[in-house]
Amino acid sequence: MKISFASLFLILVSVTTVHSQKISLLPGSYSAYLQLNETTQLPVHLTVERKQKRTLLVVHNADERIELTNGIKKGDTTILPFPSFDSELRFITDKKKEIRGFWFNYNKGANYKIPFFANFNPKTRKKEAPGGDLNGKWETHFSPRSADEENALGIIAQKENHITGTFRTETGDYRFLEGTIEGSKFYLSAFDGSHAFLLNGTVKDHGIQGYFYSGKHYSTDFVASYNPNYELRDPDSITVLKKENTSLNFNLKTINGTDYSYPNPDTRGKVVIIQIMGTWCPNCMDETNYYKELYDNYHSKGLEIISIGYEAADSFDEQAKKILTLKQRKNLDFIFLVGGKASKGIASEQFKILNEVISFPTSIYIGRDGEVKRIHTGFNGPGTGEVYTEYVNKTNALIESLLGISGSK
Repeated sequence: MKISFASLFLILVSVTTVHSQKISLLPGSYSAYLQLNETTQLPVHLTVERKQKRTLLVVHNADERIELTNGIKKGDTTILPFPSFDSELRFITDKKKEIRGFWFNYNKGANYKIPFFANFNPKTRKKEAPGGDLNGKWETHFSPRSADEENALGIIAQKENHITGTFRTETGDYRFLEGTIEGSKFYLSAFDGSHAFLLNGTVKDHGIQGYFYSGKHYSTDFVASYNPNYELRDPDSITVLKKENTSLNFNLKTINGTDYSYPNPDTRGKVVIIQIMGTWCPNCMDETNYYKELYDNYHSKGLEIISIGYEAADSFDEQAKKILTLKQRKNLDFIFLVGGKASKGIASEQFKILNEVISFPTSIYIGRDGEVKRIHTGFNGPGTGEVYTEYVNKTNALIESLLGISGSK
């Protein structure tokens, strides 16, 4: 019997009985996808695994592994939250082999949902031989020849049919992409609980033509050409002070609702990182993971991190709750403030000394003397490989220099 998306949705949201869930699925690989529209499916690399007498779903994006645990049961529906974002899978299972449900992303709204399907699939079919070589660096333009054109740098590795990589932009990277090339056709996808990215393309004469999907709400075309010398602007040069030697100051509220002003006696004489971010933003979370390492290593030597959240929620209480959840989930001891609604315009208005806030995240590095030493736009995380490693080494060296220490920790 076929179940329509509408009927399945009513089943998934109308049940009320809640209890802990032991997932009833066969362990192994599953053929899974998100149905973005009537004709487009975003492949999801999914396995079901046994771990310490528990069954869990694992989403794989190249080197990234996302374990979905702590499931609950509402009637016949299993609910599995994503560990880092305000989103979840809701599904029903059939004969321990089939999953039918939805991915809900609450940062996009209470009713933002995309159909999700998976079937137990231990066998692999023979793939058509690749008809192109995607290895290397690709000068890429999304929405080419339009007012919305965005430049990017594709970094792709190919081994036979299997491809991995990412696309760097001047506001961040597309994180861990993984896919397949067969003949001249390829796809790369990523599904991390916040973003659902799909790039479908065709390789021809050392060039690529394709289409990019972000969930069900955005899509555009893109073109790319092989260019090993292509580079984006330096992320330390994009966001700048309107006037040199301008003092940074702001007044916001903590997640507890108390007033917080910067500068203040508690931060005087310290090295401070101001992180402009949002809990809904995967690049921000990659940066936060790195900043946790920085904080743990250097806080006792004089480093402070002030993280300001700009959230998808409308009210202050809802915004503060999302930031508090992040603080508790990642066991962070930063100073957390509420910036307001997730808007670059709002952030730019609050930080008028900057030419413009064009990206979440944006970080401002301040020395012990209270002067701005560096402003970093966007974040290129672990999915960028050597780019991320170089950034970490450069930033560690900067922090040590500003703290007045040298050598390893």
